[in-house]
Amino acid sequence: MSDAPVHLTGSGPPETILDPEPDEAVMALTAALDGDDPLDAVAAVCARWPQCLAAWAELGDLADQPAFAYAAYRTGYHRGLDRLRASGWRGSGFVRWAEPDNRGFLRSLAGLQRVAAEFGEHDEDERCSLFLRQLDPSWPAADHDR
Repeated sequence: MSDAPVHLTGSGPPETILDPEPDEAVMALTAALDGDDPLDAVAAVCARWPQCLAAWAELGDLADQPAFAYAAYRTGYHRGLDRLRASGWRGSGFVRWAEPDNRGFLRSLAGLQRVAAEFGEHDEDERCSLFLRQLDPSWPAADHDR
C-alpha cells in the first residue's frame, strides 16, 4: 500500500484547450479557401505552417482521393497530439469541440475515422470513434464539419 496521497477533484477529468492557430496561418487559410485552386493553396498553407491543425483538416476535406484525405487527416491528428502534449495534456482528459481552438484537431480525428470506415479499417474506425467520445462526451457535435 502506498503512502502517496490521492488527489480527488469534484470537477472531473482535466480539460485541455489548444493555443490558437497563428494569425498569419488563419489569414492564409482563409485566403486559400477563397481562391481559385483551394486544394493547392491549402497544401501550401500546410507546408508553410505544418502545425496548423485547421489547415490539415481542410486539406483532408478538399482531397479528391481518399488516400490523400487519409494522409492529411492523419498528419493533422498526429500534429494535434504533439500540440496537446505541449499544452499539458497527459493522455487523458477532455478536449472539447466547444472550444474553437480544439476544432482543427477534432476535425482531423473525425476525418481520419470517416476515411478509415470508408477503407474498411474497422479497428481504426472504432479507435477513432471511441477516442472522440472520450475527448468530448457530447460528440458528435452538430457542427463538427467546421
